[in-house]
Amino acid sequence: MSFGEFVRRRHRAGALVVQPRMGFADPDRMRAGLVATRQAAAATVGTITLDSYTRIGDLGAVDHALSAGIGLNGYPIRSHPVATTRAMLHGVVGDDFPVQVRHGSAQPLEIVRAVLRAGLHATEGGPISYCLPYGRIPLSDSVRDWAATCELLASLREAGVEPHLETFGGAMMGQLCPPSQLVAISVLEALFFHRYGVRCVSVSYAQQTNPAQDREAIAALRRLCRELLTGTRWHIVVYAYMGLAPRTPEGARNLLAEAVELAVATGSARLIVKTVAEAHRIPTIAENVAALEHAAAVAGSVAPDVVEGDGGQVYLEAQALVDAVLNCAPEIERAMLSAFKRGLLDVPYCLHPDNAGRSRGYIDADGRLGWADIGSLPLGRIAEGHRRHALSSTSLMRALSYVQRTFDEDALDRRADRPALDSHEGELPGRMSDGHQRHGPRLPI
Repeated sequence: MSFGEFVRRRHRAGALVVQPRMGFADPDRMRAGLVATRQAAAATVGTITLDSYTRIGDLGAVDHALSAGIGLNGYPIRSHPVATTRAMLHGVVGDDFPVQVRHGSAQPLEIVRAVLRAGLHATEGGPISYCLPYGRIPLSDSVRDWAATCELLASLREAGVEPHLETFGGAMMGQLCPPSQLVAISVLEALFFHRYGVRCVSVSYAQQTNPAQDREAIAALRRLCRELLTGTRWHIVVYAYMGLAPRTPEGARNLLAEAVELAVATGSARLIVKTVAEAHRIPTIAENVAALEHAAAVAGSVAPDVVEGDGGQVYLEAQALVDAVLNCAPEIERAMLSAFKRGLLDVPYCLHPDNAGRSRGYIDADGRLGWADIGSLPLGRIAEGHRRHALSSTSLMRALSYVQRTFDEDALDRRADRPALDSHEGELPGRMSDGHQRHGPRLPI
């Protein structure tokens, strides 16, 4: 059974499928993490998150780290022997527990070759979302490599295997990108996947700063997918908030609970969780399992009444962005490149050389994300109330920490109302329980 079909079946049966961001360099520990995820009291799928050196193709750094006993922040799938990875997966992966590889690479072709050799067929990313925020290679190089990657995955269908690709477009940059552009890029990347033969996809959206606006955004995403993704099986995956995480355990759990409520209320099929440790370090296996089970418990307590809506303002903006891009050229790959060159797509606060860098986002008094400056985005009067002004460094930092402060302050207020606390309750998580430190740039996925 394919990854996408598993998720769709569990969702039709009434479950929200939950998934960790888990990756360990040691095969035994990676296996232990997958086993713990499978055994969690939740409807789960597994994750193998790759290390940052593998992401950028620096296999020499991986080899040095492995030989010197230096920790990595993920699983180096290209460097471990295929037999080692297959042994790690044996008896864990199956039709009742599919596993997705998360990599973060703008040039994933060789990574995906290694994924397929290991017997896995589900991964994620996109030519825009894994190039602009996290890389410096030209966007054209990323588009070319992703096209070859999609063709490689699509070739599996000739052997009766249905590969799955999840667009990261709805989560790129993590914060301060208004929802309409996240929705538009997610849809455009799904169209790119379809153009190169992939027929089973998931479209992503990351929880932002206002629950009502987030519901509107997912309604807009679903509406655009129904209009444009003909001939493709798809489901929606929600990411728990990708920006600065609350430092208090209560705040982190409350933020995750809100993400669960968003996913259930919008009829989304899958949720990628965050843990209480996100603000401090890479989570342990136990903390990942706790987050999965907390999410499942919240999902079970939320009324599953889905009110879709028409996407409102987010739909109007996202549709304008998608239409403008598709009108740039007949082929989606050329259209993407032209749109960025002309500033028709322009990601706020993204420093990539191929990004115009003229658009800006801000958080209004109600916590909604809006456009402070639309630059050359084709929004005109569609973007309600956008205002041209420069954000100061202070206001920018306050916006970046908005969610963290909101949930931590609420948690501390509630704590102050309690008559007493256990001496250990509310302590901030410390170092990793196994004493290891992982080196190298941390993956933003």
